[in-house]
Amino acid sequence: MQRVLLTAVALLLTSDFVVAEENDLPEPVTSWKYPPDMPGSRVEVYRKIGDVELQAWIFEPVRKNPEPRPAIVFFFGGGWRGGTPGQFLPQCQYLAKRGMVAISVDYRVKNRNDSSPQDAVEDAKSALRWVRMNSQRLGVDPDRVVASGGSAGGHLAAATGIVPGLEPEPFSAYASWPNAMVLFNPAVILARTDGEQLLSEEKLKDISERCLGRPEQISPFHHVRANLPPTIIFHGTNDDAVPFPTVVAFCDRMTKLGNRCELKAFEGQSHGFFNAGRGQGKPREEANRYFHKTTKLMDDFLVSLGYLSPRVEQ
Repeated sequence: MQRVLLTAVALLLTSDFVVAEENDLPEPVTSWKYPPDMPGSRVEVYRKIGDVELQAWIFEPVRKNPEPRPAIVFFFGGGWRGGTPGQFLPQCQYLAKRGMVAISVDYRVKNRNDSSPQDAVEDAKSALRWVRMNSQRLGVDPDRVVASGGSAGGHLAAATGIVPGLEPEPFSAYASWPNAMVLFNPAVILARTDGEQLLSEEKLKDISERCLGRPEQISPFHHVRANLPPTIIFHGTNDDAVPFPTVVAFCDRMTKLGNRCELKAFEGQSHGFFNAGRGQGKPREEANRYFHKTTKLMDDFLVSLGYLSPRVEQ
């Protein structure tokens, strides 16, 4: 426990130092409705389950490049109950301008499809397989595919890289795991852990009920092992929906097993602090400011992997 606390303190001391204060940055285009408006994208169906067609909104780089490009797949948040792919519209537009193929996908949720989080994990893995299966047509490098998402979507992104099983199709040559993970306030602990409990009894019960009584089956923390994809996490220290100590414990376990896991802590911030275009007045300005902060840190992480070229500062 002491080690975890020391890790958290170190992260907090460095978190807000890494990005200089942004001023007068434009508010990004957002779409919080469902189905979303996604300017600059084209839509394809990546999976069909019965009469349900799951769509992918694809943002291609403006500058054409004959070489295969890295791709990033975003999964929206909403407690596996609702939400919209429009949540990550501004990140998709930004990364397409930077040279990545950025894709925001729909997946089954309780309110629309009477589905479970396990169904959503299947959809997420299917989305990554679809990207690799169509990589030549999409101009994507199948060895540079990033999974990303926020909250429940962050859980799905982590699950694609860590949780075994729940593969929707028969064995094929197209892998369902990502080469890197970019996680925004992700739910990474869904069940009881050895030692101190980091989730309340009420929250554990709620998650178990949502997960068909099998939360450990899809809990990323419980499946951490060596040789996992490099990962960055953005999280507010005042997050009540996904308690900050859960990501500290997750990152600690990742690094102890030799994985790269960077936790960017944002002092005093609550759940969804990075989402642009929410609220009015000062809260909206603050949300947009943290969108730009987290986007720059995401960019730095992708540059460190060689997925993006270094930015030319103006």
